[in-house]
Amino acid sequence: MGGPVELKGPDLGAGVALGSIGDKLLGHADGEPVLVVRRGEELLAVGAVCTHYSGPLADGIVVGDTVRCPYHHACFDLHTGEASAPAFNPIPVYNVERRGDRCFVTGKKEPSVRTLAPGSLHQVVIIGGGAAGHSAAETLRREGYGGSVTLISADEAAPYDRPNVSKDYLAGGAPEEWMPMRPAEFYASHDIVLRLGQRVTAIDTTAHKVVLDGGDSVAYEALLLATGAEPVRLSVPGHDLPSVHTVRTLADSKAIIEKSKRARKVVVIGASFIGLEVAASMRARGLDVVVTAPDEPLIRVLGPQLSAFVRALHEEHGVVFHIGPVAAEITATEVVLSDGTRLPADLVLVGIGVRPSLALAEKAGLAVDRGVVVDRLLQTSVPGIFAAGDIARWPDAHTGTSVRVEHWVVAQRQGAAAARNMLGRGKPFFEVPFFWSQHYDVPINYVGHAEKWDRIEQRGSLADSNKRECLFAFRDGGKITAIVTIGRDRDSLEAELAFETDDQAALETIVAR
Repeated sequence: MGGPVELKGPDLGAGVALGSIGDKLLGHADGEPVLVVRRGEELLAVGAVCTHYSGPLADGIVVGDTVRCPYHHACFDLHTGEASAPAFNPIPVYNVERRGDRCFVTGKKEPSVRTLAPGSLHQVVIIGGGAAGHSAAETLRREGYGGSVTLISADEAAPYDRPNVSKDYLAGGAPEEWMPMRPAEFYASHDIVLRLGQRVTAIDTTAHKVVLDGGDSVAYEALLLATGAEPVRLSVPGHDLPSVHTVRTLADSKAIIEKSKRARKVVVIGASFIGLEVAASMRARGLDVVVTAPDEPLIRVLGPQLSAFVRALHEEHGVVFHIGPVAAEITATEVVLSDGTRLPADLVLVGIGVRPSLALAEKAGLAVDRGVVVDRLLQTSVPGIFAAGDIARWPDAHTGTSVRVEHWVVAQRQGAAAARNMLGRGKPFFEVPFFWSQHYDVPINYVGHAEKWDRIEQRGSLADSNKRECLFAFRDGGKITAIVTIGRDRDSLEAELAFETDDQAALETIVAR
């Protein structure tokens, strides 16, 4: 995604002085941006553009054998170019030569192909075609697994970029060809069987098979449960009118886009991330938007300072808020609130949260506790069955508690981790939760996990709309548990690293800047 990239810095093919490199240097070779990284006497060169959203890797940070993108924290191996979520496509890797006191980039290396020796695992089934399910399927092939992979999804569409369902695609800023995670031919060429529009009704843990709603069954030796979450539905009179929509799937987004062409006034019920992203998308389409919710926007997640900022930002763009009264009835022409207020509405969009889809796990007898309980390898209480994404509750080494989060990047990373552990890697899931949310031209990055806090520290100001740079540190008993940034991408990256190493001193340094 993104247009042509401007070439900056020296021509690395013509050579540069070693003394000019520092720890990294942005340049170009053969008409493409290239980043040279120096680690002691070692020189490495890779493509300088993130394959997720074209982020500038030169503005990121180098951690061990990787470089991390400042936009959405994608990570790339400096030796192989291999990507980690939210990116999937690798970046190119270049040959580097030292000639005296100069460095030359001399062309791309051939991509490495990984193969596994035949093992005991031959049949993998994945239930769910969202971030975790797709990531697992792709990771199995990237790791060299040669057995069968069957991905079963109740969604009619092949895996797609779900965040854009409520963001750019809904707003009209992203064409439909951006939505698929991979083109259709990818699955055929990688021998991944997609069974779309089919729902698993039961898991037979004794016979090691899943049963589909049409009566078919599919055998497995390893199974990933990645059923995700379902939107919370309204139960008020009128909740089932044709003008009322939830926003979860690509089909939902397409239906809303069609309805929006004939609508003028939209009421969004719920000031969640989804609700607000939908509100922004409808404003981008020129519709009048009212948001109604019992609490201030995102206050339970982001606290009062950021909540007030987000509300003011949406109000600047013409969104009207009704906070406190809840929806009591929906008619063909309006939403009636509990205090009697009547809000004219041609289109009603509901974003009041989601619930993990646990029915299948419960029916199969898996341990469930406000999510599917997994161990550090993301394996459930039944050997051979793993869970990832919105449904998984895992023991978080960083907080010392069990955690379940509903973040796109976390789901992707868990899907990849579960796939590798199916193959016997035995590597605990250790990632720090990260997500981003876009509100008009303002991205909000959140790293860490703060279910509760007793203090929020603010550094920087959001008052100047031309230069919004701000950091919020969430503390619980003095300990920093999460950091939210606006316009401070490098601070967000460095905070993620500090959380990974449980380095509170480094977090304090970031906050004190």
